[in-house]
Amino acid sequence: MLGAAVDYVHCNPLSGPNDLSRVGSGSGDAGPNLTESRPLREALGSFPLLFEPTPPLARVQAARVEERLDSVARLVASVPRADALLVPELVDENHEGKPHYRSGDIRPFARALQSRTGRATIVNKVVAYLSDPGTLGRWAEETTEQGLTSLVLVGGASRFIPYPGPSVIEANRACRPIVQRAGGLLGNIAIPQRVGEPHRMLSKTRVGAAFFTTQIVFDADQVVQMVRQYDLLCRQAATPPATVLLSVAPLADEQDVEFVRWLGADLPDAAERAILEGDDAEALRRSEERALEVWETVREVAARESLEVPLGINVEQISVRHLEAAGHLLGEFAGRFSGLARSSVPAAPRG
Repeated sequence: MLGAAVDYVHCNPLSGPNDLSRVGSGSGDAGPNLTESRPLREALGSFPLLFEPTPPLARVQAARVEERLDSVARLVASVPRADALLVPELVDENHEGKPHYRSGDIRPFARALQSRTGRATIVNKVVAYLSDPGTLGRWAEETTEQGLTSLVLVGGASRFIPYPGPSVIEANRACRPIVQRAGGLLGNIAIPQRVGEPHRMLSKTRVGAAFFTTQIVFDADQVVQMVRQYDLLCRQAATPPATVLLSVAPLADEQDVEFVRWLGADLPDAAERAILEGDDAEALRRSEERALEVWETVREVAARESLEVPLGINVEQISVRHLEAAGHLLGEFAGRFSGLARSSVPAAPRG
């Protein structure tokens, strides 16, 4: 899910290789089929669409986990265009920077999702809490051996806390050869409102990041500025840009607004009013319209300015109660993406 101040830790104060053989029936000489899911590496070059479900908490009973798996699998089956899944690690962090893993080990849930959906399933790992790079390397080896070959490596929530674990750049260096051997890809988090973010993204790209997922976004301006500057830096450095996936999520009420703001998302007052003012029953629809509007604005600017950064969407389910709403938003983006044609073939994502 969403990042906090420095990189991305999902904290809740309120409560086979990735290139899978499964491709759409339209693959072949006719060009990219944007109505069917594709292997992750291929998808990242042309309007990828990811879904990020909420994993079960560590103490949830097995029967409830099965219900969650069935619900997500049915949702994904109803949206053939969804390319991959992303499972976040749910972590609470106290004032000293000590973690409490609310979701426990997310890998069994991710493996089950990958098996039931036929979609590449990416797992997040908050590297800041690990004792040393060796611990991270062992975790990465175990994870890829379980068939979860693509990873999103995440930093700590505060730049003021001296975490024991490696930085994200150090983590990328440690995990890159492991992920490459498994045929997977590395990803990191992008925070559009953070000063100097394009430079951080370039540094992470140079050490293996093939894609970035943003914090949940509600306004296009900061995303446009980040992508535009990142594109320029990559051109100047002669470095192929990584794919940037805009994270979006449905919001229903003030509780959701407080939650995403607490996570560190930038929700402008104007966007909050646009979503919450009016009939309460229509808030989800209005938040959906906002997400679509942000995407269209960013995509149109990128096309008009001939930016080379590949763009895509990551739809987040921010709470268990929003699975249906998140699925509807995923379907809306699938419909938009099915009408898009790739005008050029970007460089393949680097492992």
